[in-house]
Amino acid sequence: MPIHPSSIVAPGAVIPDSCTVGPFCTIGPNVVLGERCELVSHVVLDGHLTLGDDNRIFPFTSLGISPQDLKYNNEPTKLTIGHRNTIRESVTISRGTVGGGGETTVGSDCLIMAYVHIGHDSHIGNGCILPNGATLAGHVTVEDFAVLSANAPIHQYCTVGAYAYLGGGTTITQDVLPYSLTSVRRENRAFGINKVGLERRGFTPEEIKQLRAAYRLLQASKLNTTDALAAIQQRIDSGEFGPRVAYLANFIAKSERGVIK
Repeated sequence: MPIHPSSIVAPGAVIPDSCTVGPFCTIGPNVVLGERCELVSHVVLDGHLTLGDDNRIFPFTSLGISPQDLKYNNEPTKLTIGHRNTIRESVTISRGTVGGGGETTVGSDCLIMAYVHIGHDSHIGNGCILPNGATLAGHVTVEDFAVLSANAPIHQYCTVGAYAYLGGGTTITQDVLPYSLTSVRRENRAFGINKVGLERRGFTPEEIKQLRAAYRLLQASKLNTTDALAAIQQRIDSGEFGPRVAYLANFIAKSERGVIK
């Protein structure tokens, strides 16, 4: 395999012959790379770290580093990353903590842009886009195909729902509704559904129509969240709303921090 002579690879690291390791990289003894991964240069891989196939990692990125948590005492926690991700310059992703489940995870087919930080025990789904400077505290969940915004800080224990789209610089302190366009004016607001994004992901006109009707109950009616959820559930039970809306209702029902409406 092509490993630049300036790079340091610890005994025990697993690097297939199909991988490329550029100049000045450091790879720890518990790192396992999948096939055809590329470390461009100046990359640090540490801890119990597993990467899938076809990941490309750009300079000054640190993956599997110890968590920024004063309770962490060098336990053998993990970072697991899937396949076909692009991880750009100066990204930091911490491994998990014992108190948070012991593992940080990133799915497959994600674009993680420069200067992103993903804190310990966070979980990123598949097909997500994290733009430059997005900062995720520990214990954050980003569900499949969500798109964050540049310089967006996300509070601990928040969840960003699937297919959501955040406006630039939006500070997130509560859960972000699935399918929503959420941004900030004087305060954070969800501005209806992410119609363009949903169409690009293959949602049918009928599914989008149902989601719009559900969002009207949440946002445009005079019902509070509990009563709006009950009204949505009634239409799910009658068959008027399908599984996309059922997922939305379940997301709201299980939210512990409340949702941004």
